[in-house]
Amino acid sequence: MAKIVFSETGEERELEDGSEIQEVCEDEGVPFACTEGVCGTCVIEIEEGMENLTEFTQEEEDFLGELDTERLACQCKIKGGCVKVRF
Repeated sequence: MAKIVFSETGEERELEDGSEIQEVCEDEGVPFACTEGVCGTCVIEIEEGMENLTEFTQEEEDFLGELDTERLACQCKIKGGCVKVRF
């Protein structure tokens, strides 16, 4: 089981390895609009565990430009382990 920790609330949520993180993020208050990786509404900052997420998608590369600590929650899947996010 993978885990996401939300910095703002301290909430921890478990997910199956390989799961999309969108629903859990939305439940915790991350705003969403298009869910297609185009609008950027769901930008989150990865504080720890970037290696536990899938590779950046083309949509993320197009929107974010510099691929550093930000991700689009609608585009990510968690491979396993723990990821700490801030939004």
